[in-house]
Parts: sequence; structure tokens; C-alpha cells
Amino acid sequence: MAKVALIGASGAVGSRLLRELSDRGHTVTGIARNPEKIAALPGVTARKGDVFDRQGLADLIRGHDAVISSVHFLDSDADT
Repeated sequence: MAKVALIGASGAVGSRLLRELSDRGHTVTGIARNPEKIAALPGVTARKGDVFDRQGLADLIRGHDAVISSVHFLDSDADT
């Protein structure tokens, strides 16, 4: 199975992707501004990250086989 970084793992789409990836046996790093909102699932590690912090995000995704972004911007002040 793959090691996947999922950006926006606590959002509406990201949380569904996270569950599917976990169910399929992948190792997932769930990245969100509020990692406490990321579901505790087998194979999932929650990490704090911000898409506007390029270096921080690069550090978080380094070493993964795949990166998925489920981030969307409806409101720049949204708390996801």
C-alpha cells in the first residue's frame, strides 16, 4: 500500500477521502490547520499544516508516495 499525504483532511471531501484511504490499507498523513478535527482511523497520522506555508507543507509531504489536496477556498478565514 502507498504512503499518502492528504491536505485538507478535516474538510467535507477530505474526511471522506481519509476514510476511504484508511479502509483500503494506505498509510495516511492527514494534514489540516486543526489536526484535532482529523478522524482517528487505522494508519492515519494527523499533522498541523497550512497551505499558505510553502516550506512547512513541503516538509510535511516529503517522502510520501502520493499527495492529494482536497482544499478549496470559499472563505479565506474558514476554520478547517
